[in-house]
Amino acid sequence: MSGFQSEKRLILDYYAALSQAGQDQLPGVLSQFCAPDLIWRGYHPFGLLTGPEAVANRFWCPLKQALTSLQRRTDLFFAGRHLFDANGAVWVASMGHLIGLFDTPWLGIRPTGKLAMLRYGTFHKIEDGKITEEAMYFDIPHLMVQAGQNPFSPQTAQHLVQPGPMTHDAVLFQDAPEAEGRATLDAIEAMTRDLGTWQLGLPLEEELRRTWHEDMLWWGPEGIGATYTIPRYAQQHSGPFRAAFANRSKTSHICRTAEGHFGGFFGWPNFTAEHRGGFMGMPATAGPIEFRVIDFYRREGDKLAENWVFIDLLHVWAQQGVDILARTTEIG
Repeated sequence: MSGFQSEKRLILDYYAALSQAGQDQLPGVLSQFCAPDLIWRGYHPFGLLTGPEAVANRFWCPLKQALTSLQRRTDLFFAGRHLFDANGAVWVASMGHLIGLFDTPWLGIRPTGKLAMLRYGTFHKIEDGKITEEAMYFDIPHLMVQAGQNPFSPQTAQHLVQPGPMTHDAVLFQDAPEAEGRATLDAIEAMTRDLGTWQLGLPLEEELRRTWHEDMLWWGPEGIGATYTIPRYAQQHSGPFRAAFANRSKTSHICRTAEGHFGGFFGWPNFTAEHRGGFMGMPATAGPIEFRVIDFYRREGDKLAENWVFIDLLHVWAQQGVDILARTTEIG
């Protein structure tokens, strides 16, 4: 297969144009790089938006007004085709932080006048030289914590400013060997097969050791946090999460791809499960709950070593009748 240089160049130019554009120029930038029927999937309260103008006016203009002098700090950048559409469109994925001075309110979150970091993960689908789909997930609760408006009770793990990969080699401006990407997809596939519907039948730590390194790093979202090593991951996230949910559906992804030692996926939703109580201190709720997730991975050898996770927790709780954003900003 041919490489991904033209698609990567398109996204890099898109990022540069977004950074340089003034408020009145943003709709034009989106129209230049995106298809007229762009499908954009974002964190609650944005959800699904259609068309460049809607994305510019609903998301980018208010964000750039709130976080002035906005710049992008990229920790991960790669491209590939969806595993189950191997001859189809190219997807370009990236992860990092949008950094600015938090000078005016955004989504009711009060400004600090200080440096603020909005952690993001994104997938762009490229067809005929245009972005036709984009998934952009961003950790709004982490921004709230930076503003002194913590929306959640104490976490089972520890949230930090999430760094990029330990190896510092995840910005793949040049194309990586195809065999390395295939090996990364194989490792991700093995992990997702084991995960299944939580019915592999092994003790949790034994299950994890089949596909993860012992000193794995799991970089979770605000509200859950990050955890380190298989035993602590089992204790501080995976175990409590599985105990809190039942009847997990099969996993479904819009894109699952990899390049070099890095890969990832996203869904809308990835899976559903029934909350039987206890997750993040919340009571049980009847019916299935959607989980919209972006995962990025670093492979080392034939196992996974690091995982960066974006979960739309605001959407999770909105489905259960709790508007975390409104409740916290009103109190704050």
